[in-house]
Amino acid sequence: MPPVADLLPMLGLLIVIGGIAGVIAGLLGVGGGIVLVPAFFYAFSYLGYGGPQLMQVCLATSLATIVVTSVRSVHAHNRRGAVDWAILRGWAPGIALGAVIGVLVASGLRTPALQAIFGALALTVALYLGFGRAEWRIGPAMPRGPVRAALSPAVGFLSVLMGIGGGSFGVPLMSLSGVPIHRAVATAAGFGVLIAVPAVIAFLLLPVAAPPPLTVGAVNLPAFAVIIAMTLITTPVGVKLAHGTDPRRLRRVFALFIGIVALNMLRKVAGW
Repeated sequence: MPPVADLLPMLGLLIVIGGIAGVIAGLLGVGGGIVLVPAFFYAFSYLGYGGPQLMQVCLATSLATIVVTSVRSVHAHNRRGAVDWAILRGWAPGIALGAVIGVLVASGLRTPALQAIFGALALTVALYLGFGRAEWRIGPAMPRGPVRAALSPAVGFLSVLMGIGGGSFGVPLMSLSGVPIHRAVATAAGFGVLIAVPAVIAFLLLPVAAPPPLTVGAVNLPAFAVIIAMTLITTPVGVKLAHGTDPRRLRRVFALFIGIVALNMLRKVAGW
């Protein structure tokens, strides 16, 4: 058991991160992974846990929180009949396979490489959020056959490399395929379960050099517990704020925020 003096600063930072992540999740309706991964990275680095596999810890711990939040979200959406189970059944095998491959690839990379991947993918998400249009379409329905066989593992693979759930890739994909936005958001929560569960199981078996205290495999237990507790408390605050705010403006603000985070990650990788 690490000394209390080592744990207290970490717990204090995690409480702040969890509180902010919960407000953002409620305010913007997004999963916390795209916020949590960089927040974990900066917090653990500040506390001196900057090992060569720090990004693996950040990705794995973020995905562990997504297991809980996605299951809760699917349950809530399903009670309203919003989850498209036909899409989930068709996409499940490929997404889960892609998630496991993502862990295998991530386990062989070092922190700078994963930072670069996160930064590039997050910048892509930010550009879509900032400039995407509701009327854009790539087809009248979700892809099937060979296209689905290629896209479903890609969703799981890229999500694991970012430590995120199904929303950032799943919602745009379904929206571009003509799925109504509320149904897309509900079904993407199911994508999150399919991504996070196999990925976290694999990450728990991954040995990590010089991890933060109380890390099992690549999952940091204090971060997981504190984030879950804090998001339960602060997400309703974000939901209340969202009802009084223009959603289009919120989308642009979040796109700007993610863009800044992504560019800062890429800046650090470049050594600027």
